[in-house]
Amino acid sequence: MADTQLSGNRFQEPEYLINPKKTVLWLLIVASVMLFAGFTSAYIVRRGEGNWEIFALPSAFIYSTIVIVLSSLSMQFSLIKMKQGNKSTSKTLQVVTLLLGIAFCISQFNGWQQLRADNVYFSFTNPSNPFVYVITGMHVLHAMGGILFLLIMLFQTLRGIINSTNTLFLSMCNTYWHFVGILWIYLYIFLTLYR
Repeated sequence: MADTQLSGNRFQEPEYLINPKKTVLWLLIVASVMLFAGFTSAYIVRRGEGNWEIFALPSAFIYSTIVIVLSSLSMQFSLIKMKQGNKSTSKTLQVVTLLLGIAFCISQFNGWQQLRADNVYFSFTNPSNPFVYVITGMHVLHAMGGILFLLIMLFQTLRGIINSTNTLFLSMCNTYWHFVGILWIYLYIFLTLYR
């Protein structure tokens, strides 16, 4: 049950024993984990059936990994700075995270172009090809959802809704963005090891 406290901050979130917004976020993350577990399981099963062509992953995926790690760090420091009351630095780090998120998506698109340049197309003649496109493509959709989340968060910060006493939305965005980063690192390692 919510325990609403009166304060000078009109944007103060009520306190819950279990926050419903965080619960929805965690349910979304669990559903996404199950989705990608299904993809990687299907990948392993299909690979074991044979007729599987091995090709090198594009170098752009390495850059994507570096970018997503840096963006995760900037997101974490943004939350820390906001909790310390340093709204200006937090806002700057939010912009940095947003730009790195966009750079991550661009790097993924560059990776797909490198695949096509190496004659690796979304074609069912080689079953390994569509798996790489689908797995990385679904991750990009999750990253784009994160970018939308980041835009909303930045807008709320600019309006003063997010501040040192109300960091719920920033904390939720931080959690989701870390999930997107960890998920990509897992997928990159998986695709590298299971060629």
